[in-house]
Amino acid sequence: MAGRLSTYWKKRDFGVTSEPRGEVARAHRSLSYVIQKHAASRLHYDFRLELDGTLVSWAVPKGPSLDPHVRRMAVHVEDHPLSYGSFEGVIPKGQYGAGTVEVWDRGKWTPLEDPREGMRKGRLKFDLEGEKLHGHWMLVRMNNHRDERHEPWLLIKEQDDAARPAAQYDIVQEMPDSVIPAKPVKAKRSSAAGKAPAKRAKAGAPRVKLPLSFSPQLATLVDSPPKAPGWIYEVKFDGYRILARIDGDDVRLFTRNGNNWTSRMKALAAEVAGLGIEGAWLDGEIVVLDAHGNPSFQLLQNAFDSSKTSDIVYFVFDAPYLDGRDLRRLPLLERRALLREAFARTDSSRVRFSEHFEADGAELLASACGRGLEGIIGKRADAAYSSMRSPNWIKLKCTKRQEFVIVGYTDPKGSRTGFGSLLLAVHDRGGELLYAGNVGTGFDDASLATLKAKLTALDTEKMPLAERPKGVKAHWVKPKLVAEVSFGEWTSDGRIRHPVFQGLRTDKSPEAITREAAVEPAPAEKPPRARENPAKGRRRPEGNGAQPALAKSMMRPAGEPSPAKATVRGVAVSHADREIDPASKATKLDLVRYYDAVAPAMLPHLVGRPVALVRGPTGVTGQLFFQKHGDSVRVPGIKELDPSYWPGHLAMLEIDTPRALVAAAQMNVIEFHTWNSTTRAIDKPDRVIFDLDPGEGVDWGMLVEATRLTKEMLDLLGLESFLKTSGGKGLHVVVPLTPKDDYDTVKGFSQAVVVHLARTLPKLFVAKSGASNRLGKIFVDYLRNGNGATTVAAFSARSRPGMGVSVPLAWSELAKLRSASQWNIFNLHERIAKQRGDPWKDYARTRQRLAGAAKKLGA
Repeated sequence: MAGRLSTYWKKRDFGVTSEPRGEVARAHRSLSYVIQKHAASRLHYDFRLELDGTLVSWAVPKGPSLDPHVRRMAVHVEDHPLSYGSFEGVIPKGQYGAGTVEVWDRGKWTPLEDPREGMRKGRLKFDLEGEKLHGHWMLVRMNNHRDERHEPWLLIKEQDDAARPAAQYDIVQEMPDSVIPAKPVKAKRSSAAGKAPAKRAKAGAPRVKLPLSFSPQLATLVDSPPKAPGWIYEVKFDGYRILARIDGDDVRLFTRNGNNWTSRMKALAAEVAGLGIEGAWLDGEIVVLDAHGNPSFQLLQNAFDSSKTSDIVYFVFDAPYLDGRDLRRLPLLERRALLREAFARTDSSRVRFSEHFEADGAELLASACGRGLEGIIGKRADAAYSSMRSPNWIKLKCTKRQEFVIVGYTDPKGSRTGFGSLLLAVHDRGGELLYAGNVGTGFDDASLATLKAKLTALDTEKMPLAERPKGVKAHWVKPKLVAEVSFGEWTSDGRIRHPVFQGLRTDKSPEAITREAAVEPAPAEKPPRARENPAKGRRRPEGNGAQPALAKSMMRPAGEPSPAKATVRGVAVSHADREIDPASKATKLDLVRYYDAVAPAMLPHLVGRPVALVRGPTGVTGQLFFQKHGDSVRVPGIKELDPSYWPGHLAMLEIDTPRALVAAAQMNVIEFHTWNSTTRAIDKPDRVIFDLDPGEGVDWGMLVEATRLTKEMLDLLGLESFLKTSGGKGLHVVVPLTPKDDYDTVKGFSQAVVVHLARTLPKLFVAKSGASNRLGKIFVDYLRNGNGATTVAAFSARSRPGMGVSVPLAWSELAKLRSASQWNIFNLHERIAKQRGDPWKDYARTRQRLAGAAKKLGA
């Protein structure tokens, strides 16, 4: 039995590495699994299943995918001891697998067939019940390979409720962090009074154990600088994003995708170590400066190609962690004040503090373009740090410029050597590669020769594009290389004009390359002042009712950790500090406080309506439960309705007080969904809802246009409608009704509207659900109007990364809307603070029936 771990033992010196030696353990009834994120020479994910006392292990280079159509390579490696399943740490240099290891996911697995027979035959089917992964999965050995060492398998997600298309959701990118939370480090209490701003900020940031890996905040491309105040600007460096992890004398440099590049920049790592900073994650960009002091991407590329990286300069612009403290919840300017203070202790010429400018964005952009720079980066001065793409960071470019996947090349002409041009492509929302044109300029003789050698090694007979471009003769290559290209504009048929090759990008994955689309910048709003006694408005059947102050004091202050216990409206909140959303770092207490603050606005959408609850005991990334009745878990304060309202079913639920709303959140309720009728006339809907659900390949502009067209059609039918975001990816058009018609009549009418839209505009709308039917189109979900169907309530949070909120809007706001999850539990107070009046003020007064509209429609 011990022989099963002999290979594991031989590869490691346990006097040097902190990895557990372990032994073969006794078999357990409940089988565990773990996935460890391993940033060695290349980032990969170690997938381990407990079987017969050890962890049977596979190395998965790209990590798991929730898309059943995506098959991930999984290399079968040596067994590991069960004790390895809880290992997190740094494997020292010189040891096997040197790098950082963290527990990315963990839980229980259940074989669906005999697992030993499955290992022997090379086909293992199982269920996962983890903190991130769920549902049916399968491991399949390739080509019936029987070599037990480094044999190739495929990890495949099977089709079930937990499956999601890769174009919509990449769980590796969206949930990068460890499932083991960083434990706060106790520090001596000290008064912050009288200290300098940087000192006070540091006092307000908790001490924590430095995480082993970290994902950077990404900027959103916009077409113009914001006009509102509250933004600072930095130079957009023409280089590679690098995150530096400093833990005492151990310094490691990582790309934005988590690849360890320390060995490629040993001199720079030594320079970072000399800063005298401890316990930090620094965020910045590496560049090589030209003779005029401007960043040159070509010179940076040449430095790596020639392995001469001594001229690389690291500009550091943020410090999510510094001196053992978690600064992410602090405002940007406070984080930068602490970072500047740290850099004041050093005079390094190769690691520099990146200065910012507080000036007019348009003037700075013009100045940057005049100097030949790539552009500028704008950041909200009061924003926290978020490990995701955020509208709080924006990028403005002097010319259009982005990455493309190289899919082929043409033959050279005349005296040119190497190749003529590169064929470029981008991925659509469905993951297909779309041809984007050729680039034939920007090369010299050296780059032509170097690049041609790389292309030849990737030659393939198979065309990687979804459709063959007309009139193009090319040599196809496997889509493994990423080129950065500047260009003039996009043509109407999806081609780029006047392209110029800038260099290869080895820090970005080809699978992540899509067409960049600029959006309008988000305004910077000053946080509203807290109100001691928010005014209480009168309750109405619909509409926003009283607008809450949603005072900043209701939210967790920047740098303040959630307490383990708290009391809100007399409700004891247990596990208040539990993180329920890794993307926003929201805790359970954050959500409870949100619902407490938003109760005056939300209750008019809940009172008198049967409600269904979406519960997530471990947060948005864990298993979710849909509760319509009070049979499974009774929530204090939530009312059970008379069973006669829905004969043949258990008693439905209603929430009619702020305390009940808070109590539900304490019981891990994240979302609230309601019926289309009230207890006054339970069988007669008082609204009809058109839920615009975009399929794969639908961009935001298409959804906005489809929503506008839906409103125009309803206007033609003589029906007044109201708009709200879903808090997820779609939009809701709500038509209030006088409750006279039954559910079958209302559902039949809504279906007729959707069918008419699909027939009139078949390239935009589809009347059938299902992912394959909705590809590139929008399904207007009329099924929300059936008896017993529910829709997420206004002001409800969503159980999705970022914790977006469903928000009522005025129709005049549609054109400037940036996404359906534009507002979340942390920033909704900003909207309400600037909002003048109720955008749904006419909802409760609207009286209309479907008879006339149905006659016009012919339904």
